[in-house]
Amino acid sequence: MTQTLTYQEAGVNIPKLDRFKKGIAKPIHQTYGPEVLSKIGGFGGLFSLDRKKYKNPVLVSSVDGVGTKLKVAGLMNRHDTVGIDIVSHCANDIVVQGAKPLFFLDYIGTGRLNPEVGDELIRGLIQGCLNAGCALIGGETAEMPGMYQEGDYDLVGTLVGVVQKDRIIDGSKVKPGDVILGLPSNGLHTNGYSLARKVFFEKMNWTVDQKIVELGCPVGEALLKPHTCYSNAILKVYEKVKIHAISHITGGGFSGNIPRVLPKGCKARIRKSAWSVLPIFKLIQKFGNVSEEDMYHTFNMGIGIVIILSSKDLGQAQKLFKKEGFEGKVIGEIVKGNTSVEMVD
Repeated sequence: MTQTLTYQEAGVNIPKLDRFKKGIAKPIHQTYGPEVLSKIGGFGGLFSLDRKKYKNPVLVSSVDGVGTKLKVAGLMNRHDTVGIDIVSHCANDIVVQGAKPLFFLDYIGTGRLNPEVGDELIRGLIQGCLNAGCALIGGETAEMPGMYQEGDYDLVGTLVGVVQKDRIIDGSKVKPGDVILGLPSNGLHTNGYSLARKVFFEKMNWTVDQKIVELGCPVGEALLKPHTCYSNAILKVYEKVKIHAISHITGGGFSGNIPRVLPKGCKARIRKSAWSVLPIFKLIQKFGNVSEEDMYHTFNMGIGIVIILSSKDLGQAQKLFKKEGFEGKVIGEIVKGNTSVEMVD
């Protein structure tokens, strides 16, 4: 007689997934406002846009993943920060165009769901959404045996926001003479982890618990610092100050991201001496023997986002950012030239 198989015997435990989804419903509701019309567990999330508030709304979306920072989370056995990372990353991406976050959807893919890890991930996502001021409106948790190694998972998310059509920041107002204001990062955020892990864990043979004097903490703790969310602060400043362009310094560093918001005939001149490079980047460069060019092309080097505005608005912008907890530093200016970045001392 032919032996019968079940989906659970093949490695997918539907009852366990259902229990997990039911358990996370209540904490997720703390991210909800009156605009959310759906409940966790539906086929789609419902969100009602306030048309009295938005006369000519434009939806802005971003999708991204946490990348190999998840490997560090696994080594640390700590998974409550990577959810913050993905929401913050996406919120920063859409605020570049002046958009306010509305709702977030997550995707967790794994071989076998570890409920404790899943709970930590959701806690991080909830905190990230609370930080960004958006609702965690839905998501998907998928068990796929054979697709992931034991203990591995992937975390991806999509954020949808809104901006008034006449308030879209598109870089078209950038002109020579504008100043470049940089807001500080707290570390790698979510980029460059493949190189950082290779230097610290392979070349230096450090463990995540290794205490590093220059960092003031174990290397794993420094690497897990959550991606800074600039969205709320920038939106508050934008209410009072004209912003010509914003660039989120992520993968590709300065040269890969700033040109994306520059109009023809404008070049960004960045003065590296304008801020102090964070110790973690100095360690990567030193022990990895990484060229300075590659460092600034890979990492944020201590500047997580840059804002381009008129010099006459600089003082007010700095004052407002300080009120929001950010010390904005002038790190460069816009000059005539091709659409590129010039790094100078």
